[in-house]
Amino acid sequence: MTAQRAGGPSVSTRKVGYLVGLVVNAILLYLVNERPGWRELSFLTERTTDVLPLINVSLLVSVAVNLGYLAFDPAWFRSIGQIVVAVTGLVAALRTLQVFPFDFSAYQFDWATAARGVLIVAVVGSAIPTWWTAVKATASR
Repeated sequence: MTAQRAGGPSVSTRKVGYLVGLVVNAILLYLVNERPGWRELSFLTERTTDVLPLINVSLLVSVAVNLGYLAFDPAWFRSIGQIVVAVTGLVAALRTLQVFPFDFSAYQFDWATAARGVLIVAVVGSAIPTWWTAVKATASR
């Protein structure tokens, strides 16, 4: 029998999700840093090197946290992991927004505005769960 929280996914379902997250982030790390590598994307400028370390840290943290979840799955541990992943993602997104290592001048569509919009959504999407998880953790004490 699988343990399941009221209204939440079962442990086995969560573990599949952790495994998928781990694999996806590991693949992204490989694609960005090895093959084909970020330099193959014509819209990325050399300023990408200013944000790549933070993006790599964010992806590595996600891999590590998902690996940790596979071994240890209590709610309090997942809350800490969610905060760590969200904060590292927030830092990477804020720095990417600040540096903006993109050059979309070869395109007719205004991709720069779209990219800024996606980065702003990423910042908000990282900040809200971090705040909410911290509020829930504090309230459960």
